[in-house]
Amino acid sequence: MQFHIDNMTCGGCARGVTKAIQSVDPAAEVVADPPQRTVQVISSAPREQVEQALQAAGFPPRDV
Repeated sequence: MQFHIDNMTCGGCARGVTKAIQSVDPAAEVVADPPQRTVQVISSAPREQVEQALQAAGFPPRDV
């Protein structure tokens, strides 16, 4: 799954996004690209759970 995260602008944000996703699925593979403000996620967790975790962490996702 892939998301666009408007307020992910730096490495610290990317770490926060990764931490939020891995709070739902510790084995998730996360590739964050702050300059493009996108994140690619490989996870067995449902998309809705990942979206909720990102929202709760202050990184509201939207579809790419």
